[in-house]
Amino acid sequence: MRCPSSSTSSSSPPGFVSGQALTSLLSPQAGLDGENIGNCPFCQRLFMVLWLKGVKFNVTTVDMTRKPEELKDLAPGTNPPFLLFNRELKTDFIKIEEFLEQTLCPPTYPHLSPKYKESFDVGSDIFAKFSAYIKNSRKEANSNLEKALLREFQRLDQYLTTPLPEEIDQDSVEDITISKRKFLDGDHLTLADCNLLPKLHIIKIAAKKYRDFEIPADMTGVWRYLNNAYACDEFSHTCPADEEIVHTYASVARKMT
Repeated sequence: MRCPSSSTSSSSPPGFVSGQALTSLLSPQAGLDGENIGNCPFCQRLFMVLWLKGVKFNVTTVDMTRKPEELKDLAPGTNPPFLLFNRELKTDFIKIEEFLEQTLCPPTYPHLSPKYKESFDVGSDIFAKFSAYIKNSRKEANSNLEKALLREFQRLDQYLTTPLPEEIDQDSVEDITISKRKFLDGDHLTLADCNLLPKLHIIKIAAKKYRDFEIPADMTGVWRYLNNAYACDEFSHTCPADEEIVHTYASVARKMT
């Protein structure tokens, strides 16, 4: 993972992040080497938000197998990510995201909340269906679990191919039947994308490795969405290495019996 101005700070507690008018603490999970970013969709979600907000930040990872004493003292009994702002500690990633959206607001920082509620709702079940699918060990249940996952992808594909109201020109003689937008809510990444894209990336890597499952090629909306996302540094440069995902799910993916 590469973040803007990312580095390790030896004089700060684990996960120290600093930016313009922002002093915060973000403690992402360390990867296999104990230093680079590991597989944590919640951490990636927040990295994307910070990057899209235009905040320059330094990142120090935390090896969760060897928790530093500073971390134990700072947030006992909790796991990364964390945020410290003006000495106020926030440990819930959803509250951190809400705080960043409210605090880093226009005109200095861009607004990232999606315009349409459906943009947040459409992918809400896809990761749960994937988790049930990859954890299953019963061969007779595999087909139904895969179909359930595919239904969620179909739902997502339908949403991405259906034009948003703003894409439809009421005065035009031509009917727009297929959306050409890049992302869930339009042509700009929003909080909805920061939530869904890290999960889709995990599904793409882990499901192929352990279930030989691939997103169907005829789901053109999903593939257009993913290809546009991978072309954005805010997403592609915050993705964990494939081997981090493979390692995470090595103990999760159940062998069929």
